[in-house]
Amino acid sequence: MKIENNAIRPTLHVIGISHKRADATIRGGFSLSPNNKRNILLQGKSMGIKNLLVNSTCNRTEIYGLVSNSAPLFELLCNNSKGSYQTLQKYGYVLENGEAINHIFKVGAGLDSQILGDFEIISQLKISAKLSKKHNVYGPYMNRLIDCVIQTSKRIKNETGLSTGATSVSFASVQYILKTVKSVKKKNILLFGTGKIGRNTCENLIKHTKNEHITLINRTREKADKLAYKFKLNVKNYSQLQEEIAKADILIVATGAQNPTIDRQLIIGKKKLLILDLSIPKNVNDDVKNLANVTLTHLDELSEITDVTLQKRKQFIPKAESIIQEEKIDFESWSEYRKYAPTIKALKEKLKLFVDTEIINEYKKDNNLNISQVNSISSNVAQKITNHFAHSLKDDSIPSEKSLELINKIFQL
Repeated sequence: MKIENNAIRPTLHVIGISHKRADATIRGGFSLSPNNKRNILLQGKSMGIKNLLVNSTCNRTEIYGLVSNSAPLFELLCNNSKGSYQTLQKYGYVLENGEAINHIFKVGAGLDSQILGDFEIISQLKISAKLSKKHNVYGPYMNRLIDCVIQTSKRIKNETGLSTGATSVSFASVQYILKTVKSVKKKNILLFGTGKIGRNTCENLIKHTKNEHITLINRTREKADKLAYKFKLNVKNYSQLQEEIAKADILIVATGAQNPTIDRQLIIGKKKLLILDLSIPKNVNDDVKNLANVTLTHLDELSEITDVTLQKRKQFIPKAESIIQEEKIDFESWSEYRKYAPTIKALKEKLKLFVDTEIINEYKKDNNLNISQVNSISSNVAQKITNHFAHSLKDDSIPSEKSLELINKIFQL
């Protein structure tokens, strides 16, 4: 039995682009539609990648894979998005092994979010995991990794105050409106897009502005109707978008379209209009800035708003990092064992072969041999030898790579 050379064993790699180095326009080029994500998983599977996860949000697009090098992940992302290889090299990042593991734990903990402590990423990771599982690229490694990240996130929520207070992109947008617009309660607000961000923004609008002049529009009216029924709001058809923009004082755009849905041609009124674009890629064309009556703000600007809540959250960063370290050690221990499990299994099978051969030879010499008893004793001895080797591999004072190489050589595995 040939055991894979440890030197070429696949390790966790992540390639991505995020709010830290790339603005909304650049990130938008790498934004992935549901169909793009599915294609990446299927193409990755055809390449032989058994552990693959894709996550694309307003803040980041990332691909995690258990691979020998990052080249296949670059190929998958660039072939299935509008972004170029050169742009990804310039503004993106490539992490592997320990750095990649540390990164996904920080992402899941909300420490790498555009707004500190925003745990929306965990639900997004769960959705990504479901998709990987559906397409059979959610192997044991990725399964264990995401489970540990989710467990870490739960602990941080329960044991620290990192997620206390209302702070998110949707909350920040409403706070921006409250600080920027006078008499918000009397203004006409149009919310275009009733996906997750749209729904959250709507709830924050109702809670913090007490405004009763909110109108919803969504390409699929059924979704808007459900939200309107819950909060007793007005709903208009998508075909009435231009007409409703003309009436609005504030337009909030939170659609999931891959191309701009709002441009200057849609804005026919002359009244002052504040537009908040909460979408990635941007769903409001920059040409609206040429209109004297329009003020356009994107979510990247909203995310820069710092308030008392965020300042309070910062004090819990050390505790959150400590929890990450604890959980990460457990995962890395499991991963280390996984690395030499094939060798231990092969050793066990080799020892069994020795035992079976010797029992057969002895039985030929003595037909009265108690095979059952001999087999039991021999198996116990073989198991003890296997356990001894397993424990020696766990000894931190001895490099496991050298031990694996020696075992493979001695037993010709």
